Amino acid sequence: MKIIKNLFTVAIAGLVTISAMADNGKKAPQTLKVDTKASSFNWIGKKITGEHNGTINIQSGNLAVDGDKLVGGDFTIDVNSLKVLDLKDAEYNAKLTGHLKSADFFDVTKYPTANFKITKATPKGGANYDIAGNLTINGVTQAISFPATVSVDKKGVATASAKFEVDRTKFGSKYASKSFFDAIGDKAIYDNFIVDVKLAATKTGA
Repeated sequence: MKIIKNLFTVAIAGLVTISAMADNGKKAPQTLKVDTKASSFNWIGKKITGEHNGTINIQSGNLAVDGDKLVGGDFTIDVNSLKVLDLKDAEYNAKLTGHLKSADFFDVTKYPTANFKITKATPKGGANYDIAGNLTINGVTQAISFPATVSVDKKGVATASAKFEVDRTKFGSKYASKSFFDAIGDKAIYDNFIVDVKLAATKTGA
């Protein structure tokens, strides 16, 4: 009986060791560095009488992947780099750019950067994902979600793209918002602005 008990103990110990070896052999998610020169961040802001569009530079970022699947990531944009592309008149362009950088919209003096951190990446088949995360603008953090496409090739190069809307009023920008100023008429600026992001990321040193 004692021999059987000892054999049973050895067998259990062996299974535990094999399980531990299997866990240790599992590759941890990789962190890929966003190539800021190969990535882009475009925006469109609309008002009753028209719209404007432009760019903001991506300052830094990372995408975490497990094999060919996205599992996390974050990126930071340099809000102070905001540019307006649709206005060719230099004086008018400078005026609008300065206004967008002011406390009425994105207070770059106090908050020169904005950040998005992924909290959950849910695969939806193929390259499609539902992304949930925390967006911080003007020092205010809000949970948002949006669809995205992400692909990771065999060399560990990842590309991601997403186009979604952000409600600026949730981040303290209420200027000319009809949600807060009923009598503003045709001077109203829509609460939501459109963001179109494209990211390219590779292994560090690749």
